[in-house]
Amino acid sequence: MIVLVASILMASITIYQYREEAEDYHNDRLERKEKAVKDHIKYVLRNTTYEVKTDKLHLIFKDAIFELSAIHNLQINLFDFQGNLLISSSTDITEEEAVKKISSDIVEAIENTLEKHYIEKFEDNNIQYQSSYTVIDDTQFKPLAILNLPYIENNDLLNKELKEFLERLALVYLLMFLVAVILAYFLSKYITRSLKAISDRLNQTRLEKRNAKITVSRATDEIMALVNSYNSMIDELEESAVKLATSEREQAWREMAKQVAHEIKNPLTPMRLSVQSFQRRFNPEDPNIHEKIEEFSKTLIQQIDTLSSIASAFSNFAKMPAQKNETLNVVEVVRLALDIFNEPYVVFSAKKEVLIIEFDRTQLIRVVTNLVKNAIQAKSEERDPSVIVQVKEENNKVIIDVSDNGIGISDENKSKIFEPKFTTKTSGMGLGLPMVKNIVETYGGTLTFTSEKNVGTVFTVTIPKT
Repeated sequence: MIVLVASILMASITIYQYREEAEDYHNDRLERKEKAVKDHIKYVLRNTTYEVKTDKLHLIFKDAIFELSAIHNLQINLFDFQGNLLISSSTDITEEEAVKKISSDIVEAIENTLEKHYIEKFEDNNIQYQSSYTVIDDTQFKPLAILNLPYIENNDLLNKELKEFLERLALVYLLMFLVAVILAYFLSKYITRSLKAISDRLNQTRLEKRNAKITVSRATDEIMALVNSYNSMIDELEESAVKLATSEREQAWREMAKQVAHEIKNPLTPMRLSVQSFQRRFNPEDPNIHEKIEEFSKTLIQQIDTLSSIASAFSNFAKMPAQKNETLNVVEVVRLALDIFNEPYVVFSAKKEVLIIEFDRTQLIRVVTNLVKNAIQAKSEERDPSVIVQVKEENNKVIIDVSDNGIGISDENKSKIFEPKFTTKTSGMGLGLPMVKNIVETYGGTLTFTSEKNVGTVFTVTIPKT
């Protein structure tokens, strides 16, 4: 941009300068010619045989005026002080032009100047003209007549020189522009190379992983200060990440411990009450003692089973699934996992009979059974239930869809659905979906869902084939 603006300014200044020089050249040239013509006229006047008077000039210069015009290459006109044409070197003057007068304004302007001199400038057919008017004296230095010299400003030569100069200037600036572009490109690449490295590192910075520091060479002091600040920030970030992770783990286990304790207390209370009631009412002589003992035992066993279920759910969620990868046919494993469900509305479909992935068989069965169990439990009382499990392949990925026409998930609960201990059921610890999501993500997959209240829900498991 600087080179481009400089070239435009230089061209503008050059054109202005040429016009100024052209104007000065024509003024000086006309002045020199005017002086030469006046000296020649004085010579003619000194050597004439006629009386030197204004009314005799047409006789004195009858032949001499053509000689003057030829020598000085100018048209020469002589006027009296009333502005009447006395004689002219032009052979093209008609009778009408012969009586032509110069304006009184010009005559007045000549007389009012100290030098008795006036120049008129005008343009005709895009040609610039100057017309010089000056007073000539007789041999006694008395005003004799007004000398008029029409002059054409011929700028062809100057315009040609200007054109040639501008062409050379354009070539020079074009070369300078190309050099400037190339130089600017490499300079900007050199300057921004370190900034690009810093920008890439900043985009890759993550709190949950170890971030590499930036190493640059031959950088400016400002860039090095920025790099050092980034590297220092990485050290602080790692320390903060460790503290945050530790705090989050501790908080998670605290919350989990509170939830487990709460769930355990629920069956313990009825167990305690049952034991106390049985203790007060126990009578060995009672004829119905065996029925009461059996009823008491069933109550305790039921509460014990509840405690066992709570312990199993907590254990399954807390334990990271071991990646015991096997080469599995997803269609076959999913079909077998659905055999435990006797509900007639659970329907299975697959577009292919063989879809092979690397996955743990037990974990895959756990994923499918949890999703289907949730779908069954979400059935609506307003319509016949329907649960459809579909297996398909898209973009080198295996897709398992579990859809139902149940009560759906409300908008306020959608953001909490994968949070541990969150549940909308009257029983359970809310660990099923978080556990399924954990398993799927361990194998590089994703678990997503779409749901509409009172219409149904679709859970989608996506697992890479490789």
